[in-house]
Amino acid sequence: MQSIPVDTARLGVLRCAIAPEAKISNTETQEVKKDRDGNTIYTVAVTVRQDRRRISVIEIAVTGEPKGVEEGQIVQVTGLVAFAWAMGDRHGISFRADAVTPVPGTPAQVKAGGA
Repeated sequence: MQSIPVDTARLGVLRCAIAPEAKISNTETQEVKKDRDGNTIYTVAVTVRQDRRRISVIEIAVTGEPKGVEEGQIVQVTGLVAFAWAMGDRHGISFRADAVTPVPGTPAQVKAGGA
């Protein structure tokens, strides 16, 4: 599987859509996915919007729990890499990063319904 570095500076504003969640490797047993060193892999859903285009949501895998990342918050993604994959007739692109961190001074947006 070939890794493709992604220039996050060209992606526009990156905002956390779903707070970090431990990635599940086996849905039947609810086993949490770990890296080679035994660290938990987390998934963060991030919205991407470039130059008034439609918003896309990408799920980014990262080792270790991203601290301080909340839904609606603008985030910085370090070391983002894309991987093209195929399994039988299914195919797609997955994303992995070294870190997902909150941008200082950018609180999470207030959720609808007064939360």
